Amino acid sequence: MRVRSTQGFTLIELLIVVVIIGILAAVAIPKFTDQKAKAMRSSGLADLRNLSSAQESFYIDSNRYAALADTGLLRFTPTRGNTGFAMAAAGTYWNAILTLPDGKKCAVKYGSAAPDPSGWGGPLLVDGVAACEN
Repeated sequence: MRVRSTQGFTLIELLIVVVIIGILAAVAIPKFTDQKAKAMRSSGLADLRNLSSAQESFYIDSNRYAALADTGLLRFTPTRGNTGFAMAAAGTYWNAILTLPDGKKCAVKYGSAAPDPSGWGGPLLVDGVAACEN
């Protein structure tokens, strides 16, 4: 009689484990990607709100809005990765738009004379409220 060793795994057992891990990865990776995009959007909105606060503080101090080149005067530093800012400021209005790493845009404006900075078609109706395209 031959004694069979019970050490180790059979090839079938290993293949089943690999298949299960593959199924779990196929479900988890798209969820992770969606959560990463939501985090980028939240980060962009937070940066625009911080920029809004900095602009309004600067306006109170100097009676004008600062241009994007004056970010040192604003004491505003965007979150790492949010570098796609464009901003216009003149007299009694200013606007800013942020292009996120995934290509979507978020924008904010102040003042009734501010042109639509959104770039996705519709005007931003509420001054000072940051919004992102869908």
